[in-house]
Amino acid sequence: MYETFYQLTDKPFRLSPDFRFFYESQVHKRAMAYLRYGLEQRDGFIVITGGIGTGKTTLVEMLFDLISRENVVAAKVVTTQLEADDLLRMVGASFGLPHDQLTKTALLKNLETFFRNKALRRERVLLVIDEAQNIPPRSLEELRMLSNININGVPVMQTFLLGQDEFLDTLQSPHMEQLRQRIIATYHLQALQPEDVRRYIEHRLGRAGWKGDPSFTGEAYDEIFLQTDGVPRRINTFCDRLLLYGYLEELHEFNRDAVQMVSAELNGEMDRSRTAAMARRGAGGKEQELEGRLAALEERLNEVEDALILERARLRAMYTAKK
Repeated sequence: MYETFYQLTDKPFRLSPDFRFFYESQVHKRAMAYLRYGLEQRDGFIVITGGIGTGKTTLVEMLFDLISRENVVAAKVVTTQLEADDLLRMVGASFGLPHDQLTKTALLKNLETFFRNKALRRERVLLVIDEAQNIPPRSLEELRMLSNININGVPVMQTFLLGQDEFLDTLQSPHMEQLRQRIIATYHLQALQPEDVRRYIEHRLGRAGWKGDPSFTGEAYDEIFLQTDGVPRRINTFCDRLLLYGYLEELHEFNRDAVQMVSAELNGEMDRSRTAAMARRGAGGKEQELEGRLAALEERLNEVEDALILERARLRAMYTAKK
């Protein structure tokens, strides 16, 4: 819609991770360096944490593109609350191995054979676990045990763990001591600084064929930072809506007023959605109350009907006896 109006060749602020739009801020550059360092070590775990929307998944997508021309077989698992055996199945599935209805012994045997074959071909194996904060402790321990597999004393699999902030709390628990000893580097992704927000926005626009239309004032960039706290995913959501607003209003320059107008619209929609949800919950509560009262009345009516039937039978019996 607005792409044609601003003569863009692509949608610059799509929410789905896309390594083509990867912006190498200082924090993301350092995080990538840690990942590359981990690959060179070929052993242990690398942990990358960060808040929601800070770019962890895009970072991994970029890494996968960089190593696609190297002798690395990489796979990613996005976890939910997977118990140990189910996690092994997911790992096997991510590498294209049989996994359905197999015992744990068979799963481990398949993985070990896979690792051995890759080692013979001098290929490294990389496993990336996304949303690691969801993994139960027993499953984390299974990952640690899996990392112990080696061929001729050489580890066969490198593991990167990506998670939200609370994953650090999990790692600090007493029963995670053995896993902590296998972690060779940890890095925490932070939000973009104000000076990076402008570069980030212009970088993504440039990737979409931007030639300066629309333009942004310095105050507009400052306001976008205030509205998004520098979180990349929030910036994407906000700027996508800002460009739509610009298209509808036929704007070719965004100033602070335009940014604040979009912010007010988004906040208003959020408030209306919250109000509607509360109304639905309230309506649901009233419906349940009415249904309960109706059920009680129906039960009472049935009791009255039964009593009437008994009374009718008693009167008929009395009438028959008098005759």
